[in-house]
Amino acid sequence: MSLTLYYHTLRHLRPSQVARRAWFALHRPRPDTSPAPRRRQIKAAVFPLPPLREVSLVGENAFRFLNVERSLSVAADWNDPGADRLWLYNLHYFDDLNAAGRGRRRAWHERLVARWITENPPDFGAGWESYPLSLRIVNWIKWACSGFSLSDAAVHSLAVQARYLRRRLEYHLLGNHLLANAKALVFAGLFFDDDESKEWLAAGLGILERELTEQVLADGGHFERSPMYHSIVLEDVLDLLAMSRVFPSVVPPPTFERWADVAGRMFTWLAAMCHPDGDIAFFNDSAFGIALTPSQLGACARALGLRISAPPDDEILRLESSGYVRIRRDRLQIIFDAAPVGADYIPGHAHADTLSFELSLGAERVLTNSGISTYNFGPRRAWQRSTAAHNTVEIDGEDSSEVWSAFRVARRARPFDLAVERSESALQVACSHDGYRRLEGEPVHRRSIELGERVLRVSDSISGAGMHRATGHFHFHPGIRVQETTTGDWMIFLPQGTQWRMVGRNGLQLTREEGEYSPEFGKSIVRHVLVWRIEGQLPIEAVVEIFEEG
Repeated sequence: MSLTLYYHTLRHLRPSQVARRAWFALHRPRPDTSPAPRRRQIKAAVFPLPPLREVSLVGENAFRFLNVERSLSVAADWNDPGADRLWLYNLHYFDDLNAAGRGRRRAWHERLVARWITENPPDFGAGWESYPLSLRIVNWIKWACSGFSLSDAAVHSLAVQARYLRRRLEYHLLGNHLLANAKALVFAGLFFDDDESKEWLAAGLGILERELTEQVLADGGHFERSPMYHSIVLEDVLDLLAMSRVFPSVVPPPTFERWADVAGRMFTWLAAMCHPDGDIAFFNDSAFGIALTPSQLGACARALGLRISAPPDDEILRLESSGYVRIRRDRLQIIFDAAPVGADYIPGHAHADTLSFELSLGAERVLTNSGISTYNFGPRRAWQRSTAAHNTVEIDGEDSSEVWSAFRVARRARPFDLAVERSESALQVACSHDGYRRLEGEPVHRRSIELGERVLRVSDSISGAGMHRATGHFHFHPGIRVQETTTGDWMIFLPQGTQWRMVGRNGLQLTREEGEYSPEFGKSIVRHVLVWRIEGQLPIEAVVEIFEEG
């Protein structure tokens, strides 16, 4: 790997991250196994949010995560080297304690908690890494506050876990990881009641105050610009509000009000970033089956009595702080990415998707980005983050942002000159980015999307100097059939029977290739991709139109 790649990756990190990374790697706190603090008396009858997680404990000691089923036969299986790391993390989360129908699996859960305590001694294995540790603390406490009983051994283990986490906060990563750590400290600080737990609570509340202010942008979007992680953080905020109801008068009222305000703004952003089918768009690391769905999050808000507002139902909606634009006309909806890849110091979930877009016709998704099926470093992860896996333009076979390894970004595209216009005949959004200026001749990509009466025009121009190869991709949802006509145009057949035509203008040729769609982890589906290619002296222009047939 070149030094240039490392330099342009590391230069964006905060100095504190570098120092904390070294400290985190070298410092291993000794687990404190002293007796647990006394428990705080529960004031509310039950944790007020419904158990909405998908069932993952499919048999006693049999689990299904990420579309992969495995058994927990022996103690070593908690850290099986043959399992994906993310699969093992899920095993240690204990999400099934708060999944649908959990009452029927109560005996299994009780035995599983006991097994975990026995087979995962402090500071050993994946279960003691800070992120799964945080999620497990929350899940055990939610379960204990929902009419179920934790054994004395489990209560003691919770205290040991909270003490360990307090000394292993992920300041070297920041972002959603540090939020999860802080949430777990708040849960532990509310569940227990002595001077030690008060310190956990104060520490967690302090981190949340700082991080939510920074991470949730003015338009309500999470700063990592991933609808999936946005939904995860929104669930975190809803859980905090719910826990405050279980132990009223402990969390200061102004803090509760700030959390409610954050949740409201996040709901508005999430609704804007969903397709008409009600589910999230796939920008950056996003897939189904990880976070709660928007409708499930809405059910949580209703259970808490929160007021949530839909975004304005305008034909053009700019999410100015996060950088996305939604445009609608008739039954067509486009979500356009004019956003930075994420927070500069934490772009681990970023894709090279600048100026990509997703398109729906009614409730049918027509054009979508790749989604994700794995976090494992390798060719599949690299492709799913690449420019070619998105509905945008690649130059000289390079990505618009230098995504590398599993969660790294070196030089990254910066969008500029965003413009939105409305006329009687069309809606238009246009933007440029500088991600390819690192190439010879300093190419700049500008895209304009114009949505008119039953017609969509996508115009791409590459300015700069020299000879270059440009490639534009249009990735169709697997439910869409694409067929070439005798004139070289392409017919697009939607499941509901609607037919559209796609053509390249000014002699632009479109060819069909096979692509891959990954709506869930561990799942990939073959689909059609229409591609144009131009090689020549800059400037280069390409215009594609999609219009309703008949």
